[in-house]
Amino acid sequence: MKRREFVTLVGGAAVAGLGVARAQQSAMPVVGFLQIGSVDDAPHFLATFHQGLKEGGFVDSQNVVIEYRWADGQFDRLPAMAADLVSRRVAVIVAGGGSGGALAAKAATATVPIVFNIGIDPVTLGLVASLNRPGGNATGINTFITELAAKRLGLLRELVPAATRVAVLVNPANATNAETTLRDVEAAARAMALQIQVLNASTSREIDAAFATFVRERLDALFVGPDPFFEKQRVQLANLAARHAAPATYVGRQYAEAGGLISYGSNQADAWRQVGVYTGRILKGTKPADLPVVQASKFELVINLQTARMLGLAVPPQLLVRADKVIE
Repeated sequence: MKRREFVTLVGGAAVAGLGVARAQQSAMPVVGFLQIGSVDDAPHFLATFHQGLKEGGFVDSQNVVIEYRWADGQFDRLPAMAADLVSRRVAVIVAGGGSGGALAAKAATATVPIVFNIGIDPVTLGLVASLNRPGGNATGINTFITELAAKRLGLLRELVPAATRVAVLVNPANATNAETTLRDVEAAARAMALQIQVLNASTSREIDAAFATFVRERLDALFVGPDPFFEKQRVQLANLAARHAAPATYVGRQYAEAGGLISYGSNQADAWRQVGVYTGRILKGTKPADLPVVQASKFELVINLQTARMLGLAVPPQLLVRADKVIE
């Protein structure tokens, strides 16, 4: 989707209260869309959300209005944004871009339905009572982003078999995500006899500093933790990894497409389509408590062969065969 088309799609909803006013005039339901990221990062997933919503019988500005709230990577803005959507009496809150939005929405209301797209077990987070019987007012998609740590680390080991010391980059501002990532990576690293060094970054400057540490400590490879802030900074991460000859693994194809070496994660396009479908079902009257949490079943491995060549890495043929996409 081109940026001009995207701005046309959501631009009107950027003015607070405009969507609600239109909805009141025409009696259309309002969906609150709460996202930790920025509008600039949205085109790669928003189109499939609208596709799923259409499958459920709803089209923006025709029979539903969408109120967008973008936190631009600032987690502390999410609670106020969630409370604002609740005060505007939206019919559903869609929360994505990590667990922060879902937790903020859950804290803001016990009655407004919530559809989340998260990568951490929602039962552990307290969002739902169980996967099959969510109870309460929330349901959605679990994309296993953090639970895939062992798989991602194993793929990095295949690509860089001589690696023994691996840096793990996490965002301490996203504490729940960072803690879960480190727990899973450390367990996987012990099983593979790898040494882990934790690098923290919550700003662009701190990312620069983390790579300086990577070089100074002569670490062998980099595991970039799943985080909306890192996704926003994916071009910076890919450029620094190339500059400092750091073989790095990422959580989604958007990183590899930005120049990252290798990514493995759930198919976010499919996940957001399912979020749209669930949103449509709730708008038609289904209760979140009656919609089981969907477990992601589509995963994709993407390898950037250009980056591998630049780093002097020979990608094993068996790894190339398993890749869903190879960027030449």
